[in-house]
Amino acid sequence: MCGIVAAVAQRDVAPLLIVGLKALEYRGYDSSGIAVLHAGKLLRVRAKGKVREMEARYLADPFPGGTGIAHTRWATHGVPSEGNAHPQVSGRVAIVHNGIIENHVPLRAALQARGRAFSSETDTEVIAALVDERLATGMDLRDAVLATVRELEGAYAIAVLDRDAPDCIVGARRGAPLLVGLGIGENFLGSDAQALIQVTNRMVYLEEGDVVEITRGSVRICSLDGTPVERAEQESELSMDAADRGSYRHYMQKEIFEQPRAIADTLEARLGEHGVLPNIFGIDSDELLFQVRSVHIVACGTSYNAGLVARYWIEALARLPVSVEVASEYRYRHVVVPADSLFVAISQSGETADTLAATREARQRGYLGTLVICNSPESSLVREADLKLLTRAGVEVGVASTKAFTTQLAALALLALELARHHGLEPSRYRELCAQLQHLPAAVNRALELEPAIVELAAEFIPRQHALFLGRGVQYPVALEGALKLKEISYIHAEAYPAGELKHGPLALVDEDMPVVAVAPNGPLLDKLKSNLQEVRARGGRLIVFADGDARMDDMADQGVLLRVASGGDFIAPVVFTVPLQLLAYHVAVQRGTDVDQPRNLAKSVTVE
Repeated sequence: MCGIVAAVAQRDVAPLLIVGLKALEYRGYDSSGIAVLHAGKLLRVRAKGKVREMEARYLADPFPGGTGIAHTRWATHGVPSEGNAHPQVSGRVAIVHNGIIENHVPLRAALQARGRAFSSETDTEVIAALVDERLATGMDLRDAVLATVRELEGAYAIAVLDRDAPDCIVGARRGAPLLVGLGIGENFLGSDAQALIQVTNRMVYLEEGDVVEITRGSVRICSLDGTPVERAEQESELSMDAADRGSYRHYMQKEIFEQPRAIADTLEARLGEHGVLPNIFGIDSDELLFQVRSVHIVACGTSYNAGLVARYWIEALARLPVSVEVASEYRYRHVVVPADSLFVAISQSGETADTLAATREARQRGYLGTLVICNSPESSLVREADLKLLTRAGVEVGVASTKAFTTQLAALALLALELARHHGLEPSRYRELCAQLQHLPAAVNRALELEPAIVELAAEFIPRQHALFLGRGVQYPVALEGALKLKEISYIHAEAYPAGELKHGPLALVDEDMPVVAVAPNGPLLDKLKSNLQEVRARGGRLIVFADGDARMDDMADQGVLLRVASGGDFIAPVVFTVPLQLLAYHVAVQRGTDVDQPRNLAKSVTVE
């Protein structure tokens, strides 16, 4: 979602800020802006749309200055517009802000009663006005920010400039990420390490309630009561070329084809010749997993679909009850926690607001432990969990998740195997499943060879407005993920159902204009799935079937398209069958001419409710 970059340096910072914003474009946004201090003036440029629109305005009339803040905004309060874009200015204060201030309405009303005028619809301008009001009483910038954030309810990460204090920036965070980048004779703030890796790989991650003042030569961090605190310096593992698109047309296409390598990296040094290696989830994690008697998985979006796959795996192999819940629902209901339950949170970014808040709630609810599956080693979620397994997908720029999802499945497969080993899975079956998992990268690589056929198939979807996805058993969540991908980037309305539910409503939608996509690997439910597909065929529906090599599905090509996918085995089939659905969504979107990497209204990391 929104992105923050800020710098105090001995060089002009506007070009650095713009490059930092471009590195955050993958997060999703609708406007951008920068503000720089120079010679006692606050210079600002903003624009609705892409960073390049704002950059063009800056280049038409560039300005110098060694202290500045920048922002990409994803609209929450107020429509996307130049007036609502950040930085917001009130008096001598400029501010950029990620998050939502829940009590902004009464705060705005009180400020207006004291004669303060507002030029935007944003909650952010309220923060700027409160800081400006306190500066007028003689406070310095840090104390003014401290006094202001104590009044705020909700989530925020902010970076604040004072026109009359040209050599410092003050930042603060609660409920949204913010970090410090350490340079030589210069220091930085960012909402994401990706924004700062161009200038430094030395990072300090702020914790909840931290307030920081940066100058060219110093970084001072304190808690909300003003007490100085120390935070450890870390060296980021990101590289400047991590988000290079190379020869691929879109980042999403590149990331789909990176999956064999990303999955292999996720399994490396975790899955050995004789099985899952000890304590891969953390120190003494094997002992904790032995005690687990139930599992509660919480996630959002694509990560939620990964959790649904894991439920089938864990219940089938470990014979433990598993519940899977959307994080935004978990937070606001009275959850019953059985004894010896493991809480599992899944998040690509590790900053997903609902998942992060749910994990914090879980720590108070009596779980045996909390385990995080995440792609970001430096995220808030990873830092707060008892146990963790990093997915090693690397930077994923495309908003529609691909390699993050399949590496989550690889990590969850390891978890399912470990729980099963501790809870009585036959050794021969365990070895067989581990062998399948070892071959997963190769199986995904074979699935990618379907791309030419899928390019041709995608043309059928160009005039369509709706699509139906079907699966049975563990393939139902795969159908959910396929439908999600198609709707995210092609804007075709797509829904997924367990195939057995066809007669309970969805069959009414089927006609010659409704493509019906079925996920049909070999397995005990294949005959039942085929019967469901016969119902579609009898009503003139256009079938598109992704099947394994079983001859029972050969006649599905009579009224549609049959594409063969070599699954590599029942255990890894959900991962392998995900790949052609990703390719289908991608090529449909390309042929419909949508913005594949940055689909409308969506953000990569949802850091607000």
